[in-house]
Amino acid sequence: MGENDNIYSQLGVSSKKKDVHKAIEKFDKGIFPGSFCKIVEDVNDRKDYCSIFHADGAGTKSSLAYMYFRETGDMDIFRGVVRDAIIMNIDDILCVGATGCMFLSNNLGRNSKFISGEVIATIIDEYYEYSKKLSELGLNVIMCGGETADVGDIVKTVMVDASVFTNMKRSDVIDVKNIKSNDVIVGIASFGKALYEDEYNSGIGSNGLTLARHGTLSHEYFEKYPECYDQNLDEKLVFFGKYKLTDMIKEINLSVGKALLSPTRTYAPILTEILKRYRKEIHGIIHNTGGGQTKNVNYGKGINYVKNNLFSLPKIFEIIQNSSETQWKEMYSVFNMGHRMELFCEESIAKDIQRIAKKFNVESKIIGHCEKSASKNKNLVEINSEFGSFKYN
Repeated sequence: MGENDNIYSQLGVSSKKKDVHKAIEKFDKGIFPGSFCKIVEDVNDRKDYCSIFHADGAGTKSSLAYMYFRETGDMDIFRGVVRDAIIMNIDDILCVGATGCMFLSNNLGRNSKFISGEVIATIIDEYYEYSKKLSELGLNVIMCGGETADVGDIVKTVMVDASVFTNMKRSDVIDVKNIKSNDVIVGIASFGKALYEDEYNSGIGSNGLTLARHGTLSHEYFEKYPECYDQNLDEKLVFFGKYKLTDMIKEINLSVGKALLSPTRTYAPILTEILKRYRKEIHGIIHNTGGGQTKNVNYGKGINYVKNNLFSLPKIFEIIQNSSETQWKEMYSVFNMGHRMELFCEESIAKDIQRIAKKFNVESKIIGHCEKSASKNKNLVEINSEFGSFKYN
């Protein structure tokens, strides 16, 4: 790939989704228009409450799970993708401070030629099982059923999505418009093995998987799995990496496939405890999903987010970058690169937030701070990393 190529966009994906934002710009932004999630009037018309409905999914990670299943026969790999779909919803909602009972629904679209009833049964079972797991971890999640559609004309393998609904008091809402120019940024790691996780987590999350799949995996999969890529892509962009799914990464004792499929870590137990102590002191929470470390540009007003003390790069991102030859500036705009949750607060409570995360065997630290930007209406992100300094707006 050339130095100036944006590989993600060539693969037909955007981390900024400008066209999507333009399509919805004229619609109501909710009763907290600066918040991380859209918040609307309470479903029961209580004036001191509000409601939140959120929809998200595992994206193209489900296609990768299909490939891994075909290569290894490990059907349980689909359970991790269900967790991705659930957590991409729940951890977004946690960012506005919602920690009450959550209602979960699943939405599956499959091509029955490739995805059997047994696979679907495993996926649906995990929605119920992981709901129970989250409830045991202190976040009450009630599974409410869902929809499975056979849509082989438009879905090549399987789409794994979810929706979550909850209520909360308006006075408890955490609104990122309240982020201050002198706040520190506490980042909570996406990698390692939390007390509530079954195995080591590479930190990949559920964003950037189109680039991660094609840039990391060998071209041998081009002929083997034509159902796992867009037929309109130039062949040179399809599985142009160096690795097989079963190649081992000795540093983390996971295969490349398992590392790319590490379930998105939930921060629910950590954030629930933090919010019990410091809800009023937390000025904002940002979940670094689409847009990776540049997600911040969409939130707050007139803030320059300076990230100058990031975590050492997790191995999976080193592998993706080396294999795909993606420029580092693009890597930071696509992937979380080591931490997926950020809390904005005064430095005085940062150490205790880190202590709470450590109780769950999850690393955290002050990864940067906020400053006033040159323009009061424009946000900037400045990343000073071991691989260079980059600016985004």
